[in-house]
Amino acid sequence: MTGCDLGDARLNQRLAVMLEALGDRPDKSLPTAFQDWANTKAAYRFFANENVSEDKILEGHFAASALRIQATDGPILILQDTTEFSFKRSSPEKIGFINESTGRKMKEGRHLKHTVCGLLMHASLAITAEGLPLGLTAAKFWTRNKFKGTEALKRKVNPTRVPIEQKESMRWLDNLQRSTELASSPARCVHIGDRESDIFELFCLAQDLGTHFLIRSCVDRLAEDGDTTISQVMAETQVSGTHDIHFRDKRGNQQQATLSVKHAKLTVCPPIGKQKKYQKQALGIIFAE
Repeated sequence: MTGCDLGDARLNQRLAVMLEALGDRPDKSLPTAFQDWANTKAAYRFFANENVSEDKILEGHFAASALRIQATDGPILILQDTTEFSFKRSSPEKIGFINESTGRKMKEGRHLKHTVCGLLMHASLAITAEGLPLGLTAAKFWTRNKFKGTEALKRKVNPTRVPIEQKESMRWLDNLQRSTELASSPARCVHIGDRESDIFELFCLAQDLGTHFLIRSCVDRLAEDGDTTISQVMAETQVSGTHDIHFRDKRGNQQQATLSVKHAKLTVCPPIGKQKKYQKQALGIIFAE
């Protein structure tokens, strides 16, 4: 079996059998899990086939997501985020590494650190404005052959000087583009991400594709003519409204906070090192405090 020689139905059926067998015996070897040589050999060939990728395996799911999107009306929210899958292996280098973890504190006061073995997955999930899941629209899996701490890299290289295509951050742009193309309705899509998605190249790509985004800001970017910043402009902007929020503190006591909301449309400048390559962007800013 080569994954490309079989039809989609047979491939999906055989893959389901493999995953079911592995799910029943996650701590056993492939021969033990599949019980006979034919299925074991098929599994080895499947996993070793370079033509098999997450896109091929999830192709049917992506097609179903597109049909569900087309069957709905109104805006489509596409949520992006990264998930880590960690494993314990005697030879972790055969899988790869995802990060460096801080463990227990040793006698001399330092914390024990170790490199975590595993895989990373960056996925985009489409939902309606009411919260109804419609399915995945993009997914990317990867691992690191050798993990290098982000802070250590920053001391050697200015990350704003590195082309986006050479950084892992490119996954945010790839998923945005793939999801927009899959939905076939750029104007309906609103791509949502956390602070890690505050990437100027993402703003530019969204404009090129005619789609929308809502991200949590991480960088206080230059604004207007470049002689001020977003936070300075928003500090002088009038409050648009307030919301009273009721919650419980760590002790379980009822508390209340007042959330003030401001909004404005600003011209946001690209990073200084990229101003020759990218144009300023007109963005809607929402400031909550």
